[in-house]
Amino acid sequence: MITLTTSGVKITIKTKYSTEASLPFKNHYVFSYLVRIENMTEFDVQLLYRHWEIYDSDGSYREIEGKGVIGFQPVIEPGQVHEYASGCHLKMDMGRMRGFYTFQKLDNGEQFKVQIPDFQLISPYRLN
Repeated sequence: MITLTTSGVKITIKTKYSTEASLPFKNHYVFSYLVRIENMTEFDVQLLYRHWEIYDSDGSYREIEGKGVIGFQPVIEPGQVHEYASGCHLKMDMGRMRGFYTFQKLDNGEQFKVQIPDFQLISPYRLN
């Protein structure tokens, strides 16, 4: 697990390689990740936008951005947690992801960015 706290919002990422969904002979490697967002501030926050940078070990790079996460713009109260699972595919058996979320404080409308920690996507047989 990888964890990073920015502006009082703690992001924890846990990754998993999907053997069942991957097709290595077709250069299709699938990874899932669980994101845990913990509001350690004293105010309600809402996740408005996401921005992901995905790096494949073949040198390719792509960005993904949009509103919320998996169709939601969750409001997270102080001390509360929001978790969701998602995934990505790579052409190679290794890569990495990072990014940021844009949050809004509900009491005054102020927006702020929370960094998503840089994390590795590595198929298990690469680790041997």
